[in-house]
Amino acid sequence: MHWRTRSLFLVSLTTDPRTADISSESPNAVNLMQMQETEVLIVGSGPVGLSLAIEMGQRGIRCLVIEQNERVGLNPRAKTTNVRSREHLRRWGIADNLRRASSLPADYPSNIVFATRLGGYQITKIENALNCSVAKNDLYSEPAQWVPQYILEEVLRAYAVTLPTVEIRFNCRFVNATQEDDHVVTGVRDIASGEDFQVRSEYVVGADGARSLVREAIGATMSGARGVAPNYNVQFRAPGLAKLHLLGPAIQYWIINDDGLSLIGPVEDQNLWYFIATRIEGELEDQDPEKLIRRATKLDFEMEILDASPWFANSMIADKYSKGRLYLAGDACHIHPPFGGYGMNMGISDAVDLGWKMAAILRGWADPALLNSYEPERRPIHKWMIEEAGNNYAALGDYLPLPGLEEPGPVGDATRREAGEVIYPIKLREFKTLGAVLGYRYTNSPVIVSDGTEPPPLTTSVYRPSACPGCLAPHIWLTDGSSLFDHFGSGFTLLATQASVVENLELALQAAKQLGIPLKIVQPKDPRLPRRYQAHFALIRPDQHVAWRGDTLPEDFTSVLEHVTGRSRVARHVDSSKVEDGSYIS
Repeated sequence: MHWRTRSLFLVSLTTDPRTADISSESPNAVNLMQMQETEVLIVGSGPVGLSLAIEMGQRGIRCLVIEQNERVGLNPRAKTTNVRSREHLRRWGIADNLRRASSLPADYPSNIVFATRLGGYQITKIENALNCSVAKNDLYSEPAQWVPQYILEEVLRAYAVTLPTVEIRFNCRFVNATQEDDHVVTGVRDIASGEDFQVRSEYVVGADGARSLVREAIGATMSGARGVAPNYNVQFRAPGLAKLHLLGPAIQYWIINDDGLSLIGPVEDQNLWYFIATRIEGELEDQDPEKLIRRATKLDFEMEILDASPWFANSMIADKYSKGRLYLAGDACHIHPPFGGYGMNMGISDAVDLGWKMAAILRGWADPALLNSYEPERRPIHKWMIEEAGNNYAALGDYLPLPGLEEPGPVGDATRREAGEVIYPIKLREFKTLGAVLGYRYTNSPVIVSDGTEPPPLTTSVYRPSACPGCLAPHIWLTDGSSLFDHFGSGFTLLATQASVVENLELALQAAKQLGIPLKIVQPKDPRLPRRYQAHFALIRPDQHVAWRGDTLPEDFTSVLEHVTGRSRVARHVDSSKVEDGSYIS
């Protein structure tokens, strides 16, 4: 077992500011409890919490994951594991596991079809939405995958429990947390037995979703638009439905007609389907899911309703992401409308950012100030993606069905063409998102060494690779058929884009060794790399972002390594009040 257990009396001394209790429930003044010890306590076993456990577990960090439910989820919820998230799965060695876990074939077309009814007329179509095609693309190492969230969660969980330093405990609820100078004591309730126990850890991360108890504990508040419009989700089984319509295979069918707008599509195979009715009028509890589905499809088929639930679109962000040794990730600190596939995937990247940094600190090769960069790096991306998702959701109301949209014949055909010319450019931004998925950057981070250059302008659809410090390292499939990313190390990587002076590389290795920083030298000798990186050298972080680049290695490479691991004065003096737009004061 990777954590230790002992019994003790816990006395809460609220007169000492170091031991001030921050809790969602007031603990008893004196409790006889069991104490367990780990390095990082993760609250929540969704995709974000499990990704964090894997990111740190692969580095030998002892993690305890607690989850108040009995198991990983069953609701499809997010259905897109995007390009960037699958690149993280590739680093962890489980991208193929996720591919095999889905019953939809790898070459199933990720088309988005807009139609009057599932059994009606096609209006327009977007092909290869979200970049799910398995054809190799130099821009990334892994395509996206249309797969329900519960399958992703199970793949993550199945791998996480194989890591010897990771423990997952279900039916365990976060109660409170008390901070000391060098650790946190967290109260946890075993829901099944009703007994309480405590966990002593270096850090606590709340990956416990939109109703985060950890967020309450640190006193963070959410702001933004809540409950924008009522919607209705249905999951149903309908064997043979895919063969009853003439619209061709797709991952999503948008149904547009005078009855309103709805979405329908396969979940994990072509017998299990989801249905979403948007902007519902009337009381949600009065809705008849079967009636809604039959109206949207106009097809006669047998169906079994498995789940039906209302939901409201929210666009919200927390006013702070941490307090002391407690941190927030995923929906606990940012909530997106589910249009564009940003929410869960942003949370996975939160976990990666937090994970490698906490591991570096706990293993002694980074300064605790490295974590000062978490919110300045992630918050601007969250704000951008919340805005994008909100725009996509708002675009639902930008089109009203034209009279005659469902009419047969030449007039109806012309009406549908006209509608398609309106819909296609509006929705293209939602389904061609590689600029947002790969183009985000940490140029204002206190642990990035600027070279004075500016990255390409941010766009949602078009991704322009850049090795400007802070950007994601440009990918390429090397001449030997391997992915450049596969050659990067789990620590920092010094990429030499062309033949280099061996002595200089040795000096870089010596500087890293003196600081205890893991550094790998990579020299692919691919003639396309110098143009791709616009420099002879690039220092790549564990999360595959460029931390520094240059045509020569500085004599004092130690100072570069100190900067990117939080040991510099800049990283130690981040003004947390200036991270709203990603800027900071040194």
